[in-house]
Amino acid sequence: MAVLDRFFELSGRGTTVGREMRGGITTFMAMAYIILLNPIILAGAQDVTGAKLTISQLTTSTALAAAISTLLMAVIGNAPLALAAGLGLNAVVAYQAAPFMTWAQAMGLVVLEGLVIIVLAVTGLRTLIMNAIPLALKHAISVGIGLFIALIGLVDAGFVARGTGTPVQLGATGRLSGWPVSVFCFGLLLMIVLFVRRTPAAILISIAVTAVVAVLVNSLATVEPGAWGVVTPRVPESLVSAPDFGLVGEVDLFGGFARAGVLTATVVLFTLVLSGFFDAMGTIIGVSDEAGLVDERGRVPRLGRILTVDGVAGMVGGAVSSSANTVFVESAAGVGEGARTGLASLFTGALLGLTLLFTPLAAVVPAAAAAPALVLVGALMMMQSRNVPWQDLELAVPAFLTIALMPFTYSITNGVGAGVIVYTLIKAARGKFSEIPWLLWVVSLLFLAYFGIGAVEGLFV
Repeated sequence: MAVLDRFFELSGRGTTVGREMRGGITTFMAMAYIILLNPIILAGAQDVTGAKLTISQLTTSTALAAAISTLLMAVIGNAPLALAAGLGLNAVVAYQAAPFMTWAQAMGLVVLEGLVIIVLAVTGLRTLIMNAIPLALKHAISVGIGLFIALIGLVDAGFVARGTGTPVQLGATGRLSGWPVSVFCFGLLLMIVLFVRRTPAAILISIAVTAVVAVLVNSLATVEPGAWGVVTPRVPESLVSAPDFGLVGEVDLFGGFARAGVLTATVVLFTLVLSGFFDAMGTIIGVSDEAGLVDERGRVPRLGRILTVDGVAGMVGGAVSSSANTVFVESAAGVGEGARTGLASLFTGALLGLTLLFTPLAAVVPAAAAAPALVLVGALMMMQSRNVPWQDLELAVPAFLTIALMPFTYSITNGVGAGVIVYTLIKAARGKFSEIPWLLWVVSLLFLAYFGIGAVEGLFV
């Protein structure tokens, strides 16, 4: 225990092995869905030759990349941050890259994306950019992520759905119905009660209990096919399955530029880099802020190492064909359970590694059981809004856009981009050029290019 205390700085961060273990397990349970969801997204597309990737191989690659990346974060970054295939990034690979090149070439671009991010981290440029973001916007990023993950939880559970006459509505039909939603409501209320009563492992206990309830409901009641979402809670037929490593190493680094053309491949690479860069940046700031790890200037300890691991994770994801790996916002669930160090990530990474053999168990916990953790942690992250100076319009307007656009556009990157652009614009409009770090000008121009990339593609494609 003394060795763990020294290596992970447990006492210095006010935590214990028990809290880190609970946090690590909670993060795993909150993010385990990606092991099933990422293969579905990638397998649903085909490359330029018409080839499709298999679910079994993608499941192995997703779990393998997530385990390696998260363990690296534990040992090198010493942060309670788990990594896995990024939602949004996998869609870029599947629907923006694959139609113009082979899968191996698309994954080659993913490896290059990770390499670019490593270069930015090693040179210190990425750290400079993160430190150039005003403190008020960093707090706003935390709040926006809180709303974002709460919305993810509500949508995954079926509590909120796409409306017929409105963008969103209550339930699939405008009202709450169905067993999965009922199970979610039970889990959320149980979690709230246990949490406010300061019950140890409140989030973890709630997820486990709700998962058992879901299995019982699914076996005893009549539930519409697909109502549970990606994971249908049932007792698995077997506990162990052999991993399929067939996609590991299937990478063509530069073939995409020849196959799809330099412009198309460059646009895909630019999109991957920018999305991966700022999604991870927002998540790192938000989760670290919630964990109380940032200093009075909003700086994260060991940031350079954390950012380097994030870039390496991107390369690992491409090398095993699981798409780009990035820091997972669900890490906030573990932080809500008490995680403060890389020891939590060690537990999460170990569990992700075990899923290579025990993939049937990953199909036991449905969204209805895991989603309450995202909603509760979202509520906790909203508390950071007290640190935003709402009386100052120069900060309040960009902070609001940062917060609002994350859930409204389902993208951390979009929220960060809008906040940075508007902050820079407001300061410039008021003649306060000395208050705008030069890097913010560069970042603002990059985001303008990012938001306008669709129009640029239309001119040349």
